[in-house]
Amino acid sequence: MQRLVSAAVLAALLCSTAAIAAPRQETLSVAGLAKPAEIRIDRWGIAHIYAADTRDAFFLQGYNVARDRLWQVDLWRKRGLGLLAKDFGPDYVAQDRAARLFLYRGDMAREWNAYGAGAKDNTEAFVAGLNAFVDEIAAGKRPLPREFQIAGTTPDRWSADDVVRIRSHGLTRNVPNEVGRARIACAAGIEAARLYKHIEPKWETKVPAGLDPCDITEAVLGDYELATRGVRFTGSQAKLAMLEIPPEAIGSNNWTVSGSRTASGRPILANDPHREHSTPSLRYIVHMEAPGFSVIGAGEPALPGVSIGHNGTVAFGLTIFPADQEDLYVYETDPKAPGRYRYAGGWTDMTTVTETIAVKGEAPRKVDLHFTRHGPVVYADPAKARAFAVRSVWAEPGTSAYFGSMGYMTAKDWPSFRNALSDWGAPSENQVFADTKGDIGWVAAGKVPKRPNWDGLMPIPGDGRYEWTGFLKLDELPSTHNPASGWFASANQLNLPADYPYAERKVGFEWSNAARMRRIEEVLAAKDKLTLADAMALQTDPTDVTSRRMNALLAGVKTDDAKLASAIALLRDWDQKTSADSAGAALYEVWITKHLGKAAVARAVPQAARAAMGNGDIAAVMALLEAPDTSLGADPVAARDAILSESLLAAFGEVAGKLGPDPQAWAWGKLHQARFDHALTPKVPAAEREAWSSGTTPMAGTALSPLAATWRPNDYRVTAGASFRMVLDVGAWDNSMAINTPGQSGDPASPHFRDLFPIWAKGQYVPLSYSRAAVEAATETVISLQPSGEANTPSR
Repeated sequence: MQRLVSAAVLAALLCSTAAIAAPRQETLSVAGLAKPAEIRIDRWGIAHIYAADTRDAFFLQGYNVARDRLWQVDLWRKRGLGLLAKDFGPDYVAQDRAARLFLYRGDMAREWNAYGAGAKDNTEAFVAGLNAFVDEIAAGKRPLPREFQIAGTTPDRWSADDVVRIRSHGLTRNVPNEVGRARIACAAGIEAARLYKHIEPKWETKVPAGLDPCDITEAVLGDYELATRGVRFTGSQAKLAMLEIPPEAIGSNNWTVSGSRTASGRPILANDPHREHSTPSLRYIVHMEAPGFSVIGAGEPALPGVSIGHNGTVAFGLTIFPADQEDLYVYETDPKAPGRYRYAGGWTDMTTVTETIAVKGEAPRKVDLHFTRHGPVVYADPAKARAFAVRSVWAEPGTSAYFGSMGYMTAKDWPSFRNALSDWGAPSENQVFADTKGDIGWVAAGKVPKRPNWDGLMPIPGDGRYEWTGFLKLDELPSTHNPASGWFASANQLNLPADYPYAERKVGFEWSNAARMRRIEEVLAAKDKLTLADAMALQTDPTDVTSRRMNALLAGVKTDDAKLASAIALLRDWDQKTSADSAGAALYEVWITKHLGKAAVARAVPQAARAAMGNGDIAAVMALLEAPDTSLGADPVAARDAILSESLLAAFGEVAGKLGPDPQAWAWGKLHQARFDHALTPKVPAAEREAWSSGTTPMAGTALSPLAATWRPNDYRVTAGASFRMVLDVGAWDNSMAINTPGQSGDPASPHFRDLFPIWAKGQYVPLSYSRAAVEAATETVISLQPSGEANTPSR
């Protein structure tokens, strides 16, 4: 509580200081702007845009994004459209080809119509603003940003279609899990996959009729992983990166609480989406005002509007609802003509699209892209007469990731909010709601395929026996409006109601570990009068409730080994908080992340399946240890206790090797640290390099605490978590708080490049100023913008 109070005091002092100092004034003449406008940049780098109409508001959003994040969004576009080789050379031809497999290739009129009125116009305005900034650079009116100078590239112009055609950023991915499960089934039978991923609700999957799991190798994932990964540079260029998005990094927390359960009598809505950390941040906070239009919050910088925030009447936030939105199809191909595949008793030709990829320093290359009736062919094995294609929701019209927020961000009540989500495509989300009338609610939204005769957990034959028969309607997915409890929360856990017909609808079976939700639930249920400070404390709560279950198991372990006894005692006396100064947290997190699963898999899984299994899923491992069975051998309890003892001793040894033999000197933050380096850091001159980093700080938290801080096992570095947090006081909007990290700007020379990192690392927040008076009080810079009278040249 003390650190949260200090956060509010800090915010007030900073706001007061900003109000006393006269804002810096800047005047710009901008081609393409229709009428005079103003952008106020506050003390924390947040842009507040005041425009004469909605079109100019979106135009200036794009212009301002380019001002702060041009390198980031330019790389996002080039990666998504398959244009990397043009800038970076022949090493990127394969990734460009893979990205192009997943571009939306359907009718663009259907695509734009799926997002509702205004979506295309607003996006055209947004990219016109981006292009205006790019044109200023090309004309020599602005310097080429430093990132481009170092990379040896220049920014491209955009079209509106670019924003929505990119689909390789889709997040609800389970094709790798289908492949992993098939590899295990080939090696040791599907029964051996029980520790691979925790399946909920209780379900027994089977190998689909007609599928030989041994047809599926790890090589099948090659193009799929190229298309969905970030941009990597090798050799002398080290590593550039778009965001890597490992499945365990994709999560979030949100909750909406009725005024009947808050101290103010007003609803509180909180959201902290979790993704891989980066410099610049994945999220960008913006405030846009025009007559009849108002919105503030965060979104991804390459997308118009915001997906998390409020509009002065309605507040909204999201977390992943882990529906199964894709399938891997396996085809028998014609040995004499590999471009044909068996379907419905006959042979069907694949569709082939030939494209040209521009290559820096070389002649352009032609590549062939192959498609079946289900989707892009990601791998072919002519020797076995097999081909593999991905069918995904995110190839359907209206499923550009997060772009559907264009519909709901202007909703003014529950019916209009819910109605806007009837067209939400991807990723599938838990959308929470609160409004100034006091209503709260939740909608699980997204396109969920109907699979009449399989469960989606394994690849399936593409011969016509396994076809989607449409999508579940919004009314077939769960929701709640003004729940009797007075609150609703989600953390990517299984949240289908007890009476939900999951066996019929098969929404999905691979949900996130419920640990974060259990802690959120126990705190909210115990709070009759929640405050904003309580909500911020919960977002930054480092409690890992799984430790209670593991301590219960350790209580039955008997040992004469002094080190093991010391380890058990350390965890027994630990408060279950993964604080940066905690010795117990260091031992526990290393144990369950690196050693416990490995030991369980070695006992319970046949040798042939272990490579595909990895360390198993910790939820599945804990479930087995709590109910040991003969998969562990003739004496399951003894085997279970051996797993606990051996793995805990190994973890104790690892931590002692890193931090010394005395547990009193251990601290989780000595291992678990956050440092976010810019992708270009390896190419930056040594004298500049430190300025391109966030700096380094010890971190509390873990993947299983509300304070999400997923870490890399090889060096304990924090890799994923909540780069953006928001707590909204619905109706008293200026009380709302938020934080981004490491900063709003992507320019290492900007004072807002990493200024928020130390605030974020301490679990603190800054004001999310909304009223004109609050914005003016916090203003650091005023940018007055005038139309230049010069028309932008049309984008391609």
